[in-house]
Amino acid sequence: MFSNNVVISDIIAGGLSVGITVSLLKLLEQTATRGVFEQKLNRKLVHISFGLVFMLCWPMFSSGRLGAVVASLIPGMNIINMLLLGFGIWKNDATVKSMTRNNDHRELLKGPLYYASALTLFTAIYWRTSPIAIAGLCNVCAGDGVADIFGRRFGRRKLPYNRDKTVAGSIAMACAGFFASVGYMIYFLWLGYIQGTFKLVVGFLVVSIASAVVESHPKSTELDDNLTVPLAVVFVGSLVF
Repeated sequence: MFSNNVVISDIIAGGLSVGITVSLLKLLEQTATRGVFEQKLNRKLVHISFGLVFMLCWPMFSSGRLGAVVASLIPGMNIINMLLLGFGIWKNDATVKSMTRNNDHRELLKGPLYYASALTLFTAIYWRTSPIAIAGLCNVCAGDGVADIFGRRFGRRKLPYNRDKTVAGSIAMACAGFFASVGYMIYFLWLGYIQGTFKLVVGFLVVSIASAVVESHPKSTELDDNLTVPLAVVFVGSLVF
């Protein structure tokens, strides 16, 4: 997009993507520090927005394996950041506050680390021509994030098999993951990366429902849904796409 030399073009695309995503994170760090949103809501806004905005940047990269690898370095840098902050090697109170429940830096070694790892692997392995990549980021980011927000605000009826989860939250997750997936399918279809079919739409629906079911299971709460949901997307996605 930026140069006849693919390497240079991907480096420029990477720099622009870093600038966009870091600016987003800095904005949400400020909202967390200033108390603009409730801490749990601010954390979920980070969860929802980072991956979706990052995926909007994918067209700037080249189509081949180089583009996928360079793009994957962006969430990959967050893996390093989570490790350094989580182990206490670096200190950044704003980041910790915007990404954790209890302002404990060690929390970064669980959900946020799994989240960054999932985004990195979906990008590097599947890239923008794969429905699994679209479903992966949309269900991990939009689906899981919206589930928590709706579950806390509108969830009065608990799931019979998990009293920590609500019917409203699970329905919201399936809907958000599905509609976000279809939205990005249209986006990449418009750019010529994939072919949109009714079968693909049905596949996104199946994956989103499966992700919501997995996220609602008690074992998912124990292990962390940022780990179990990506695994569910890969498993079910490999069957339906």
